[in-house]
Amino acid sequence: MANKSLRYHFFHYLCNIMQRIAIFIIILAMLSSCAKKRTEPGKERFVTDVMLKITPVKDQGKSPLCWVYAMLATIETQHIMQGDSVNLSPSFVARQLLKAKTVSAFLTQRPTSISMRGMAPGLIHLIGAYGLNQYDAFQGNAQCDYGTLARKLALLASSARSLQQLSAQADKLLDDNIQPMAKGVYLYGATYTPVQFAHSVCRDDEYEGFTSFTHHPFGAPFILEVPDNNFQDSYMNVPIDSLLTLITNTIRSGHPVCWEGDITEPGFRYDLGTATLTTGQQPVTQQTRQQDFENRRTTDDHCMEICGLAHDQNGQPFFIMKNSWGASNRYGGFMYVSYDYVKAKTICVMVPQLVP
Repeated sequence: MANKSLRYHFFHYLCNIMQRIAIFIIILAMLSSCAKKRTEPGKERFVTDVMLKITPVKDQGKSPLCWVYAMLATIETQHIMQGDSVNLSPSFVARQLLKAKTVSAFLTQRPTSISMRGMAPGLIHLIGAYGLNQYDAFQGNAQCDYGTLARKLALLASSARSLQQLSAQADKLLDDNIQPMAKGVYLYGATYTPVQFAHSVCRDDEYEGFTSFTHHPFGAPFILEVPDNNFQDSYMNVPIDSLLTLITNTIRSGHPVCWEGDITEPGFRYDLGTATLTTGQQPVTQQTRQQDFENRRTTDDHCMEICGLAHDQNGQPFFIMKNSWGASNRYGGFMYVSYDYVKAKTICVMVPQLVP
């Protein structure tokens, strides 16, 4: 009798264990069914929800001028969506930037190096001061090695005996490597100075910057502490969900956004034309964004124009971004960047002021 009772209790205990395991498996299945479906990179099928009008994809070549290309692309789209055809020259801006940096290096007696890095608002400062030209009139030299050119200009700045001598030598070097300066900007039968043309396509106050970090209070602007903020520009600080809503609503209302963020994640695949967070990464929150910014996992290393919205076959939202690395990838130079990637890796954006 004792053995029978023992076997009965053991059998009952075993049944309870099996029942609990079955319940646990059912719960796991339910949780997994609620999780976001992921598609293997390169096998996504995208449906375009919104696509703004754009100029052809350009190639920044051997230069760190993504911020110039992206902000100019944003300005172009803003005009095209309003019925005004415009295609702007990054090479003109590059030449003016290098000349200004060379003169500054000479006058400040700090000619050790000339950097071409910057952020989107810096483009607006530059064209306001030095002007702009049309792309067809100033296409520049696609083979220009800007790193080498900058080093040569720094050497000129260190050896010149006068500003006049330096200006002449620098102009010759820039003429040979980029393109000689045009005398003016010809448009609709009239001639404008580069500065007049620049002011006609972009006002100083036409765009506003936004960011999202917790080391400053929300609802107030602050000077963003990143190495390339050369002009000490301020950005309005808002919660990340509010920033994503602003980006989405801006695109849906027919206006572009200039995006700056981090592309060092393994899920950023230019060849495939997609950027997604890898499976297993923790959910993106305001706190995880801040941690990644403070530990330098999220840095300001690239800039693109957001020009559209899309979703994949699982219904997951993506932003369509116009890159500046030529048209050699799967989507002709465009990138499909997931909502979560933008949520995690955005440093800041520039948005047209007229957007409510």
